[in-house]
Amino acid sequence: MRRGRDKGSSTLLLGIFAVIVGIGLYIYNSEMFERETPIIFMKNNGYWNLKNPLDITINDTSGLKSYRVTLVTKTEETLLYHEQFLTPQKSLNVRVEPPKSAYTMNEDEIKIVVEAQDISKWNFLNGNIALSEFKLKIDKKRPLLNIISNSYKINKGGAALVIFKAEDENLKELYIQTNFDKKFLAQPFYKKGYYISLLAWPVKEATFKATVMARDRADNISRADIPLYLKEINYKISNIKISDNFLKGKIAELAEEFAETQGVADSIEQFKIINEDIRVKNEDLIHEIASKVSNEMVVDFNIKRMYPLKNAAVVARFGDHRLYSYAGEKISESYHLGLDLASNAMAEIRPQNGGDVVFSGYNGLYGNMPIISHGLGLYTLYGHCSNVNVNIDERVEDGAHIANTGKSGYAMGDHLHFGVLVQGIEVRPAEWMDTTWIKLNIDDVIENAKSIIDKK
Repeated sequence: MRRGRDKGSSTLLLGIFAVIVGIGLYIYNSEMFERETPIIFMKNNGYWNLKNPLDITINDTSGLKSYRVTLVTKTEETLLYHEQFLTPQKSLNVRVEPPKSAYTMNEDEIKIVVEAQDISKWNFLNGNIALSEFKLKIDKKRPLLNIISNSYKINKGGAALVIFKAEDENLKELYIQTNFDKKFLAQPFYKKGYYISLLAWPVKEATFKATVMARDRADNISRADIPLYLKEINYKISNIKISDNFLKGKIAELAEEFAETQGVADSIEQFKIINEDIRVKNEDLIHEIASKVSNEMVVDFNIKRMYPLKNAAVVARFGDHRLYSYAGEKISESYHLGLDLASNAMAEIRPQNGGDVVFSGYNGLYGNMPIISHGLGLYTLYGHCSNVNVNIDERVEDGAHIANTGKSGYAMGDHLHFGVLVQGIEVRPAEWMDTTWIKLNIDDVIENAKSIIDKK
């Protein structure tokens, strides 16, 4: 009889154990008892100016039941937000505005504590709780910003120079914002806290405005407009009639060269692709190469009058807006963004200013083309060359024989397409070929800035 009772008891115990295991497995695998704690993220870089709101994101698998946000200083805790949900939230974005009294706070550092609880039945029905602390350095001061010296004016299609002071122990960004969305970068100048930059007014832009922008890590921002007198320049508009000889000659020749025109039989369509699509592709390469600016300190910038081709005649000017028509109908347009100079066939090209060769190769419509960096974001370009004597990364001296004129690329006769660029924007070569302009807009601005800085 005892054996029967023992067997019955064992079966009962096994049954109870099985039930317990079953309940345990159910709890372990049930979504109601999920064990993942809420994920808390706050977008910040460790600084707060006590003006801009803080963005906090909280995510949870089962859904959020409640959350709270607390500001903690050395002396007190301030509850900023506390919310409980009737309907669980799986994803939550909280925009935390600073309390009204925050800007009078004298603390150097504070903590933002975020606590979130989900609706899971885990943890004895209390759910999963996440607690995150974010330490933030308080920075309420805007960067110090002051224009020291600049060119008096800027011509449409031309360049100018500015030197300014910018100081902030937490400085994050420094650039010059324009009205046409171009950001010019500045280099350190002469002494710590001072910066220098060339500016350019694109020939296609109706007006020009430039503002120095300084932003620190706490998102405090300072602005300083550069006081430049704007001088309008009226550039030539050329109405050019396209002939059948031109289409069947030069355009047909170029069409064989480019992948974009393969399979295109119509001569007008070939011309449009070459004059528009391929031109943009070639100019994009030039702009990318000529946009780079060093972060090394500039103590001086001695630039000589530019005239790379001896005894040359000007055969096409900068800024010429060319309107092309065929059989009385406009078919395309372009801007001539350099100065065309012609001398003897295959004449020697010798720039008066040395520099670093940053490109040397073939570039579509520009043909064989070296580009030289002269520092401070100033570049010169030499297009349509018959041959090039320099290689990329080579340093060339003043007056070096870098290439010979030719008619490679989109050129009807032997000449040099001479281009000058400031941080990727084509500017008037005539300014850089003028000794007086260089003195007034470069040399004098730098010397004036040094004199002011030395007095401080």
